[in-house]
Amino acid sequence: MKVNPGGILAPTEVVGRDQLIKKLWRILDRQSLVLTAERRMGKTSIIKKMNSEAPNTVITIYRDLEGIKTAVGFAKRVLEDVEAYLSGLQKSAVRVRALLKQLTGAEIAGVKLPEIPEVHWHDVLQRTMEDLLEHQDCPVIFFWDELPLMLYDIKQQQGESVAQEILDVLRSLRQTHTNLRMVFTGSIGLHNVLTSLKRAGYANDPTNDMKIVDVPPLEQADAEDLARQLMMGEGLAVEVEETVQKIAKAADNLPFFIHHLVDHLVLEGGESVDIPGIVRRYMIDPQDPWHLRYYRERIDTYYLNEDKALALALLDVLALVSEPLSFDEIYNRVLSQTDAFDDESTRDVLTLLQRDHYIQQVDINAYRFRFSLIQQSWIIHRGLAA
Repeated sequence: MKVNPGGILAPTEVVGRDQLIKKLWRILDRQSLVLTAERRMGKTSIIKKMNSEAPNTVITIYRDLEGIKTAVGFAKRVLEDVEAYLSGLQKSAVRVRALLKQLTGAEIAGVKLPEIPEVHWHDVLQRTMEDLLEHQDCPVIFFWDELPLMLYDIKQQQGESVAQEILDVLRSLRQTHTNLRMVFTGSIGLHNVLTSLKRAGYANDPTNDMKIVDVPPLEQADAEDLARQLMMGEGLAVEVEETVQKIAKAADNLPFFIHHLVDHLVLEGGESVDIPGIVRRYMIDPQDPWHLRYYRERIDTYYLNEDKALALALLDVLALVSEPLSFDEIYNRVLSQTDAFDDESTRDVLTLLQRDHYIQQVDINAYRFRFSLIQQSWIIHRGLAA
């Protein structure tokens, strides 16, 4: 296997996810899924592998929704995917074609769609699903990558009410069609969008019928196996077994960083196997080739203004400790710097940071950074190192 840092992996190159994928198929037998995980954990690779290797007892449709910024744009993408599937069966979306003829006076010409009136996007989406599901006896699964990012962009461009309506329509479709499944995932968490919508008055829980599954790092053995396969595939003449352990540990068993570390050894001709030194070199690189500053920047993008300063203060406190802290210890350390935050807002933001995978609760009252790699990066980029 060759290194491919940040690139698109073939399904056969997705290592260590077979048991997780088996679990996800079992869940999809009964309900839809929300996949959560830190960025670069391999969520997209997992759902692409599932789509590519799906059993013949299900129908799967994959779509990357990044770049879609309107509700009608979403409805058009779904219609395009359904038309493409039905055309392979020498069928067409009869209901939605009749609707578009009624609304626009134009028929679907080949793959070209007429302009859909913005106010009728939900009608188009509903008719499209009816056309697809009418004669299907097996489950139909939509793998929608970057759905949270699409909702965020729609919220920014068209307002909270449109993003809310999309979530409500999708839930209604799942409730109406028992053989319809949806898989949501993306580089930002759906909770980021939902938190903003709820503060704007949205009272529904649009995913309470879906199973939320966290995609973990690779198991230690799988992380080492990935590093081993990459090193052998690249023909690196180094002490493989010792090096793969160092790589897996330094990368926190995260596939993205394992690929990058082996790629560095390849580019440097395998001359240096000082893995911690290589990691530190990338952390201080002003070009940020590992995109580690994203973890600081996304707070400004996705957190509410009143939460940003508190999130930074909490992460600064936790970045500088090696052992978990209790809530009181965290809160008192924040108070030693500023008294601008109360304990309830601190609890709320602490929960948000857990959902965003910055930190984890390791016991009933014990919190720490989830990944040592991100913790090291935070210390460096925030100037916290002594």
